[in-house]
Amino acid sequence: MAMITDNTEADTRHRILVVAEKLFREIGYQKTTVADIAKVLRMSPANVYRFFDSKKAIHHGVARRLMGEVEDAAQAIGAAPGPAAQRLRELLSTIHHMNSERYVGDSKLHEMVAIAMEEDWDVCKAHMEDIAATIGEVIAQGAANGEFEAPDVPLASLCTCTAMMRFFHPQMIAQCVDKPGPTLDQMIDFVLAGLAPRGGGRK
Repeated sequence: MAMITDNTEADTRHRILVVAEKLFREIGYQKTTVADIAKVLRMSPANVYRFFDSKKAIHHGVARRLMGEVEDAAQAIGAAPGPAAQRLRELLSTIHHMNSERYVGDSKLHEMVAIAMEEDWDVCKAHMEDIAATIGEVIAQGAANGEFEAPDVPLASLCTCTAMMRFFHPQMIAQCVDKPGPTLDQMIDFVLAGLAPRGGGRK
């Protein structure tokens, strides 16, 4: 019985987040109310509050869901077979494209992300740490097989994330669309060159 109850609660939480994200996209993050979400779900606002104790908690849940999708895609690439350099290129490119599609192309959802960044939500910090860890794993594998020279893998991962910030951070992606600068491929080439073994490059 407890398992059935848990599954029902998890399903309801999931449906609340799906509807909340849909409304964020349609009418905007700020304008969406718990009453709006409850109305679509045909439940009372009080019932929604049984699963999320505040409107902010729902916002966090939506952000966590969106970021989790990017993390899952990144981890799948990181765990795939093949040269580390090739996987790192695909990993960096995928993070950029997924963030662009989710946030930059949708002004109303971008509003939610902008506020999340300003408020320094824990979900944002956890997401950045997760992405950095996945990048670090690929760099460590490349260092182990001789593709990369990275005596300090955590530092190499941090430097890579910092170098890619223009292509990772939703607000910076939006702000830099029409600004001069390197292309995504040029920036990734630069990162890979920085990781290449000194004195001869990759063999």
